[in-house]
Amino acid sequence: MAEEFVKSVEDGVHLAKRIYFGKDRAVAPPKPMTAMAKASLSYLPESPMLYAVIGDPAIVDNPDIPSYQPHVHGRCDPPALIPLQMNGISLEADCYLDTAFITVTGSWRVHCVMGSRSCDCRIAVPMGEQGSILGVEVELPRKSYSTKIVTLDDESKTEKVAKIEDGCFLKPHIFTLSIPQVDGGTNISVTIRWSQKLLYCNGQLTLDVPFSFPDFVTPAGKKISKKEKIQLNVNSGPGIEVICKSTSHPLKERQRQAGKLGFLYESDVLNWSRANFVFSYAVSSSHTCGNVLLQSPPPLDSDQREMFCFSLFPGDQQCGKVFTKEVIFVVDISGSMKGKPIEDTKQALCMALSKLDSQDLFNIIAFNNEKYLFSSSLELATKKAIENATQWIGTNFIAGGGTNILNPLTQAMEMFSYTQQHIPMIFLVTDGAVEDERHICDVLKSHLMQKQMICPRLYAFGIGLFCNHYFLRMLAMMSRGHYNAAYDVDSIEVRVEQLFSRASSVILADIAFENLDGLEEFEVFPTPVPDLSSKGPLVLSGRYRGVFPDTLKAKGVLADLSNFSLDLKAIQTKDIPLDKQRQQIELLTAQAWLTENKDLEQKIAQTSIQKGVISEYTRMILIETDKGKVITESTTNTKRKVSTAPTKIEEPKIQKETLLQNLGAGFGNYSATNENISPGTTETKPETAEFLAKAASNCCGKTCEICCCMCCIRTCSKMNDQCAIVLTQFLGSLACLGCFACCELCCSVNDG
Repeated sequence: MAEEFVKSVEDGVHLAKRIYFGKDRAVAPPKPMTAMAKASLSYLPESPMLYAVIGDPAIVDNPDIPSYQPHVHGRCDPPALIPLQMNGISLEADCYLDTAFITVTGSWRVHCVMGSRSCDCRIAVPMGEQGSILGVEVELPRKSYSTKIVTLDDESKTEKVAKIEDGCFLKPHIFTLSIPQVDGGTNISVTIRWSQKLLYCNGQLTLDVPFSFPDFVTPAGKKISKKEKIQLNVNSGPGIEVICKSTSHPLKERQRQAGKLGFLYESDVLNWSRANFVFSYAVSSSHTCGNVLLQSPPPLDSDQREMFCFSLFPGDQQCGKVFTKEVIFVVDISGSMKGKPIEDTKQALCMALSKLDSQDLFNIIAFNNEKYLFSSSLELATKKAIENATQWIGTNFIAGGGTNILNPLTQAMEMFSYTQQHIPMIFLVTDGAVEDERHICDVLKSHLMQKQMICPRLYAFGIGLFCNHYFLRMLAMMSRGHYNAAYDVDSIEVRVEQLFSRASSVILADIAFENLDGLEEFEVFPTPVPDLSSKGPLVLSGRYRGVFPDTLKAKGVLADLSNFSLDLKAIQTKDIPLDKQRQQIELLTAQAWLTENKDLEQKIAQTSIQKGVISEYTRMILIETDKGKVITESTTNTKRKVSTAPTKIEEPKIQKETLLQNLGAGFGNYSATNENISPGTTETKPETAEFLAKAASNCCGKTCEICCCMCCIRTCSKMNDQCAIVLTQFLGSLACLGCFACCELCCSVNDG
């Protein structure tokens, strides 16, 4: 789908060269691109973009200055995407703890379609790390559009279902949405909201927002005002000092308080931003620090328990002291991993081996239907052992066979020594779903309950959309580990490196809370509490009933096996949204999948609707609202001949709802796993196949059972005039021959 999108945009950029802007141009005609410039040019959006969907190239023209356009034959299949020119852009970012909430408001103009014609417009929204779309609002002169999340029961009430490309994820981080039939020359105002995770490196939190606009979205007219605005707010909570480190755009400081920073940038520009908006800041502390924030639920919240959020930031002094570990890599080499998935996994695994400490122990188990061991026992991570393991990976990582996760996972758990000197870790990599996943969770749970000195941590990594990501998340959650995924096979190496870096940098383990006996109820997500790594903060949220203690005591075990404790003051807050945590919904979904609890599924759906966060039990719909016609009436006083003020009467608004495609990750695809379909493979959509089957049976399927009349019409529409003339003459000849044969038959019968 992404490749088709890129090709459509490339066609659209070439098609846009037909547009004549007159002599009043802000820039000179584009110069021919060098081979190096073409190689570096990417037509995937690197900022919020709007495109005109052009099926008929004959409608392409300047709506203000109609010009002579050479006649164009045929249609664009797939439709070309012409990037619309942008008149203004505003970015507002609010950073809370480890999450940023982004709002982008922009104005675009359909500059490439005749004023008397219309076209669909497609919105593309690239998001940052672990981005989650929250909503889109579109304003047109006579209509408006907005997205809304509804339950699965409500989806049947919608009038129609959108096509795949009309509302989906082009890439895991790029959301697209289509707006139907926008007139040429129309100004479109769009507001887009999403959330994304802050990156953490070397004690700094970094916000990276896609904000790099290509040259061809700059308006051509010199007199068109171009306003660019960026507003940034940082709030890490009371008691934590925030220090600004770097920024990509010239920001002016507006606010500075304890734990808070505020910045603003606003300017009229000649060219739009050519770089992402990047802002880095540090939480100043030499030791591990954190806070506990309390908040009352909103009045309409279905869960009226009090809310809390616990955050823990790694300190500078502890970052160099990490646990030694026993790590076993359990890697899927089934047939579906063939090609790029297994090659990238091999590269990532060799990288992980090279980063092991000389005191660490390791082993490798590759599995499909069978399991293949690098060694019968754990090996010390010497240089020679790592070289042997790298050679073994190159020889034995050959994709083939089915998927059996239970046997290698069970054997891995039995190989650990469970000594206090090492922390045991299983690094599971798979791209498939298996039918005994709940049983695997039960087996892991029984191992964790055997009360070893330190229970094994499971770091789960999923590739593609065919594996059950909630199963992998549950394995990680049960064992105090972490989970990551590469929905796009191009990101396998980067994501594996992120997860292994977190696994190998644990500085605080077995975290627990004390002095909570006075609470009537206490629920925290996730449970048990994961380990704290020097590669990122630990942020937990939850609900409680009762009186929360003034000071929460957190305890754990440091890498030198000494005990750790930290007293955190509980603070009431209103300016940090504790209820918009996507992580909480995902963890609850993993629990609902494991327990098959329908009440929990309903709770997740209600939370998803109230917080505006996508879940597996809700769907997003697009609501079209007709603003109605404004009728102006005026009355005149005949004596004084004075007209009174006009009266405006607005017709009732009409709403249409369109159901978008399912935006969730799903619970795995067993049939795709059994058939060894590689992740990222495009499958024929059932609804398309059903449509073609019905068309063939109802149309001319009785004749050839291959095509339908619509297929013929589409084929004929792509012919040029000469071909159409030849085809018409040929069919006319066949008709004449048919008539001649019929006459001959009739005459021969009469003669007889």
